[in-house]
Amino acid sequence: MANIASQKKRILRTERERVENRRLTSAIKTYFNRLEKAAAGSDDDAVQAEHRALVSRIDKAIQKGAIHRNNGARKKARAAKIASGS
Repeated sequence: MANIASQKKRILRTERERVENRRLTSAIKTYFNRLEKAAAGSDDDAVQAEHRALVSRIDKAIQKGAIHRNNGARKKARAAKIASGS
């Protein structure tokens, strides 16, 4: 355990940031599952709604720094492929 006050604060801050990043990346995975289930069905409106929600979550995670922008672009491309039915 750290003895320096600033290092103790840094440890607490790092844990808060880790939990927040984990929450954002986990939500992206959940929305991918929802998109895949919607794509397996035949409702195009549901697929488009899930795709929009997923892209929004990815953009927010990029903006907050939870994932790198190239990783986000790759995930959005994969989501578009799933949404188009290919």
